[in-house]
Amino acid sequence: MAIIKSAKKRIRSSERKRIFNLRGLRIMKEEIKNFLKLIVAKDVKEAEKAMPNVSKSIDKAAKRGIIKKNNAARKKSRLVKKIINLKK
Repeated sequence: MAIIKSAKKRIRSSERKRIFNLRGLRIMKEEIKNFLKLIVAKDVKEAEKAMPNVSKSIDKAAKRGIIKKNNAARKKSRLVKKIINLKK
């Protein structure tokens, strides 16, 4: 356990940041999961409507440092590819 006052403060702030990061990650994963359910159901129109929200949540996670920039780009690319393949 921390003894120094600044170390105690650092523990509190890092816990607060951890909670925010988990919340952002959870939101992103839920958006992706709902999107993938639409893909499995082969509902192209609804999936296209949901894509901007999914993309927004992925971008927010990348901006806040929850995931890395390339990881976000890869996720968005793969999700768009799923829509394209569903249209064929």
